Amino acid sequence: MAKRKPKRTTFKRSGKKKASHGSRSKGNPKLPKDAVTLIVLLRAREGQETILEAEVRALVGHSRKEDGCLRFDLHRSVEAPGALLVHEVWASREAHTEHTHLPHFLRWNARKDSLLASRDATFWKHVL
Repeated sequence: MAKRKPKRTTFKRSGKKKASHGSRSKGNPKLPKDAVTLIVLLRAREGQETILEAEVRALVGHSRKEDGCLRFDLHRSVEAPGALLVHEVWASREAHTEHTHLPHFLRWNARKDSLLASRDATFWKHVL
């Protein structure tokens, strides 16, 4: 059986090991001047946790395709079952307003009250 050759490590001129493509950070790209971040905390009604997450997942998929959507991420709490955090970044408040008139958002809006025990939404402006 043939011996395997040892993997070669690639180094930059500084002598440090090159980062793999998967770990490379793209940094913090500059946001548009009018960009807004929306943080939404959702708590499911008892027994509605799975349905709530499925509904929000559908909203995420459609929303990410919108022109004004810069980021739309869903997080599940590791400490509180049925708690979700939605992190949205929009090019402007107007872009978010347009989002609220589209069919996927209107569907979510019509269903949310039957799924939620609570909802807290706050707009934020990027500082640094």
